Amino acid sequence: MTAARGIRDSQDADDFDVEEALALVKGDSARASGEPGSGAGARGGSGTPSTPVPTPQGEPHAHATDSGHADRDAGGGHGGSGPGSQGGRGTGGHGVRHQATPWPQARTIAERAARSVPRPTPVSVTLDASLGLVIAAPLTALTDLPSFDTSAMDGWAVAGPGPWDVREEGVLAGQAQPEALTDGEAVRIATGARVPQDATAVLRSEHGRIDDKGRLHAALPQASGSARSGGTAGVVHGQDIRPRGQECRSGDQLLPVGALVTPAVLGLAAAAGYDTLAVVPRPRVEVLVLGDELLTEGLPQEGLIRDALGPMLPPWLRALGAEVVSVRRLGDDAKALHRTITSSEADLIITTGGTAAGPVDHVHPTLRRIGAELLVDGVKVRPGHPMLLARTKENQHLVGLPGNPLAAVSGLLTLAEPLLRILAGRAAPEPYTLPLKEAVHGHPYDTRLVPVVLRGDRAVPLHYNGPAMLRGIAAADALAVVPPGSARAGEELELLDLPWVMSGIGACFT
Repeated sequence: MTAARGIRDSQDADDFDVEEALALVKGDSARASGEPGSGAGARGGSGTPSTPVPTPQGEPHAHATDSGHADRDAGGGHGGSGPGSQGGRGTGGHGVRHQATPWPQARTIAERAARSVPRPTPVSVTLDASLGLVIAAPLTALTDLPSFDTSAMDGWAVAGPGPWDVREEGVLAGQAQPEALTDGEAVRIATGARVPQDATAVLRSEHGRIDDKGRLHAALPQASGSARSGGTAGVVHGQDIRPRGQECRSGDQLLPVGALVTPAVLGLAAAAGYDTLAVVPRPRVEVLVLGDELLTEGLPQEGLIRDALGPMLPPWLRALGAEVVSVRRLGDDAKALHRTITSSEADLIITTGGTAAGPVDHVHPTLRRIGAELLVDGVKVRPGHPMLLARTKENQHLVGLPGNPLAAVSGLLTLAEPLLRILAGRAAPEPYTLPLKEAVHGHPYDTRLVPVVLRGDRAVPLHYNGPAMLRGIAAADALAVVPPGSARAGEELELLDLPWVMSGIGACFT
């Protein structure tokens, strides 16, 4: 057990999955005893050779596509098997190897794949249906804003120097053009109301007083040191009037193509005269939850576990700009998987689990059967390295996520997020870094994604970050990108924000 002990002495307990540790232990024992068939891939007694120990950084990263060990993130992580974890249950196979893709390159490949798809035709939707979409045409003002001179405050519209005679009838917002004023006249006016023609200014309610003869006088506060200190200030021409076109003129570009429709954008579009917007349609996503061991309600029992990915993925995908057209639970049914993939008209198919090569891992065989182009088959990232990306049709892709929950999140942010972002027309978030509050153990050769919370100008690593665990990510604001090796306290790391960062929900369970 020397090799395994050496690894564990230098790594955090979460760096290696249970099956990987077993591979190291059994592989070392096999070399000592000369026994064949040792290793994590031999749990079923198939006698297949053990999966190779990860190679040093820079060398090909062997990944056994036909071994249960290939999907160890999906089949046996810290904390037990996760939903859809059938990908790690099988054994046996042909020992075919491929080179896993480095994490940054995998994200680039996903973006490139999305750009190869013909751009969708923009659609026109009502304002209330456009929230979260991207505008496909510049937002151009259809009118001046404001479209007429309006009062910025409650008070009096006045003409000429004071004091002023006050009209009996006031001016309210929404009324048609009020009667023009003559010098020496004033009229009560509400905020947002149309200013009468020839008005000089608006005198705020708190800056005016009515004498016993019903005449209005200005009582503006004086700045210290003013030449007229102690007297009554004059009213400045245009004071508290929002002139027509102050914000924009008709035809001005308010927002460019590609702007995300936020609540504020909805308000701006409505103010500028829009009832509908031309937007990029949401990419359509179909989620296929695989695994016979999954329950949709109640407590885990008798070897069955709750499906965590079925409830989690749809809202997460919507936050990434997608329209989830369906969530289907197929179990371990190769025919159903083939039928569903070949009949799907979604832009992106998401599968959970089944990305290895055991007897019930049907994703790879199905992709081969339909002639799909495998763009990414394994990524040098922990958790989640058995993820995959395939082109199933000219305008359709499939992302295969590992079955363990945090490994699936890793796959979602590594492959699905870049692809969906491009399809939805969204701009890439500006990369940023923060220093770590505490040191983090990485993986010796792969990138590691670790849930963190943001506290001031520091990123605080969260515990419970094993592949099968959601406790850490449920409290997280972001994922820290830990390069191969480890990261010391104070080291700046790239952060991937989670969709709910700006929701105002804060929690910290470290």
